[in-house]
Amino acid sequence: MKVVFAPLNVPFQRRLQTAMVLQWVYSFLGLAPTCIFLFLYLLFTRFWLISVLYAIWWFYDYDTPSQGGHKLPVLCALKVWDYMRDYFPIKLMKTADLDPRHNYVLGFHPHGVLVVGAFANFCTNTTGFTQLFPGITSYLLMLPLWFRAPFFRDYIMCAGLIPSDKESASYLLSRQGGGNAVVIAVGGAREALDAHPGTYNVILAEKKGFIKLAMEHGAHLVPVFSFGENEVYDQFENPRGTWLRWIQDHLQSIMGISLPLFHARGVFQYSFGLMPYRKPINTIVGRPIRVEKIEKPTAEELDVLHQLYMDELNNLFEEHKGNYGVDKDTHLNFV
Repeated sequence: MKVVFAPLNVPFQRRLQTAMVLQWVYSFLGLAPTCIFLFLYLLFTRFWLISVLYAIWWFYDYDTPSQGGHKLPVLCALKVWDYMRDYFPIKLMKTADLDPRHNYVLGFHPHGVLVVGAFANFCTNTTGFTQLFPGITSYLLMLPLWFRAPFFRDYIMCAGLIPSDKESASYLLSRQGGGNAVVIAVGGAREALDAHPGTYNVILAEKKGFIKLAMEHGAHLVPVFSFGENEVYDQFENPRGTWLRWIQDHLQSIMGISLPLFHARGVFQYSFGLMPYRKPINTIVGRPIRVEKIEKPTAEELDVLHQLYMDELNNLFEEHKGNYGVDKDTHLNFV
């Protein structure tokens, strides 16, 4: 394989963009294990008190992730996130206003490999979420596993990440006064295994938990589609029925996390590595679907709202796909 190196005269702005995305990829893939190692390592050094004091804080703060976390607007508004936005670039667009007197469940599609668009749009303000939707605070759901990593849990909570369990989402959606938006990558870890460039597979056909959550709290549903989310990484071919996909599916069912074998470019060369490609990501926030509060919805009521949500997501895709280079004969594939 011929290695194509980056030119030496790359503008400084682009180098900053690469550096910011590099730290984000490391944060996503390697920061949690690093924090666990650091916590244990310090226990056997003269700095052992740091880990002991943190353990005390951890015990005191244990329930915070499931109670809204402690999102820091200052961190989310840091200008350094602009470099990450401009690397791809990433853009956020709305099709309708969201009334801050209500709470919302935003279904994010597709998951992609590393959910780049969801993080940039809803965990930072670099694409203007607070300006587009004044009075709305967004929270992105993440696997509960990551909130068991010392130090790392505090960092991700500051960005507005909360555990992806019913208790955490319900806490926010039950708040009086509205203004909370819970963002759920509905396809989850399974969908990451289908994140191949040029594909539009959405795991949604049997996903009704988020629909039930919205009905129980009377939170309005909002479909979100992120064009380009599957384009920033290549993935080894793993169609259903192959041995690779069998292993990935079984590991995902056991551990709760998926292990897509992905690759793209490097920091100083364009031929291989874990840095994403510089491909645009355009995230479209659809129109809200009004949901009446039903504490114990019937199966029929769930099916009706679920079908309405799928129809609205499909309409959102069809309405905007032509603006982002998607062929007119390409349609969403609901799995």
